[in-house]
Amino acid sequence: MATGIRDKVAILGMGCTSFGERWNMGSEELMVEAFTEALADAGIERKDIGAAWLGAALDDVNVGNSALPLAFALRLPPIPVTRVENMCATGTEALRAATYAVASGACDIALALGVEKLKDTGYGGLPLRTKGLANDLWMPYGSAPGSFAQLAGAYARRHGIAAGDLKRAMAHVSWKSHQNGALNPKAHLRKPVAMDTILNAPLIADPLGLFDCCGVSDGAACAIVTTPDIARGLGKTDIVTVKAIQLSASNGWESQHGAWDGSYVRNTREASRRAYAEAGLNDPRAQLGLTEVHDCFSITELVTMEDLGLSDEGRAPFDILDGKFDREGELPCQIDGGLKCFGHPVGASGLRMAYEVYSQLLGRAGARQRGTVDFGLTHNLGGAPFNSVAAVSILGRLG
Repeated sequence: MATGIRDKVAILGMGCTSFGERWNMGSEELMVEAFTEALADAGIERKDIGAAWLGAALDDVNVGNSALPLAFALRLPPIPVTRVENMCATGTEALRAATYAVASGACDIALALGVEKLKDTGYGGLPLRTKGLANDLWMPYGSAPGSFAQLAGAYARRHGIAAGDLKRAMAHVSWKSHQNGALNPKAHLRKPVAMDTILNAPLIADPLGLFDCCGVSDGAACAIVTTPDIARGLGKTDIVTVKAIQLSASNGWESQHGAWDGSYVRNTREASRRAYAEAGLNDPRAQLGLTEVHDCFSITELVTMEDLGLSDEGRAPFDILDGKFDREGELPCQIDGGLKCFGHPVGASGLRMAYEVYSQLLGRAGARQRGTVDFGLTHNLGGAPFNSVAAVSILGRLG
């Protein structure tokens, strides 16, 4: 019977680039920047790494379709190196692969690195349709803002939320992230935005306005993982472990049957339920110290707080307006600024979220530090609510 990976794998070191318009760097330089920080943090040499995974989702222009750029850029020894792609969960998928490799005993130390350099690919989140044999090759659902605007409408209808209340709650989500991002030297956008500016911004897809949508960006993030015993042997005393990593992918139920009303994301509910069980969390609202969730759109963060069980159904707009998820609130969300301020270099986002949780667990978050944190959660949502992959990871201290 499966026992999960709780406390079987320690994070030995992490690194994260500044996110933004990195015109003066290629993907390889971004990989090196994140890896250099992680390697120094881990206190090992690159020859100690036994396997590596590269997460890259969209950036074929710069990265190509193999893992060779990772091996070349980092001058890795001749070890297994693999590229993974799983939509917006790509960075977490790379971390999952490295974690499973260590937990299985296949290698002692493994590397996960996510990178995307989207600003010079022309990708702006609204790609053209490209037909495959069975499905469109990318974004067969129309635009991303349009898909998540439908989530907003279905959510409001199901719970009887007035349009003005939902709009103000979504605006608070964006306002909060901009407040937090202003404190983060690695964020792409570092400027607080006034609430009136958010509320009065041009519409992108009703009810989503300009500030309800995250942008694209360039960036990379990296994790080096090993066993807790090896981490101790290398002198680590405050050890962060992986408590759980779970994924859930659509099988057609949402889009091909009539049972789903479009007001929630089934895969987030399934992945979080399994992640809480794997991590041994029986009261996540009380036990989690912070969350980093997939705020591709403000409505996504709002609905996700219910899908993760952190707000009662139909209550997330009011919890948000009450400040529950603010930096000083009961359970901070996007304390680093989130996708809203980092942008979304797809392959890097999941590992960027893990970097923030890791930093908070070790008390390294500077002006953003949230006291003592015991557990932190990351969440990614790839695709659209009716055809998605969701990833949930939980990190915490050993013990």
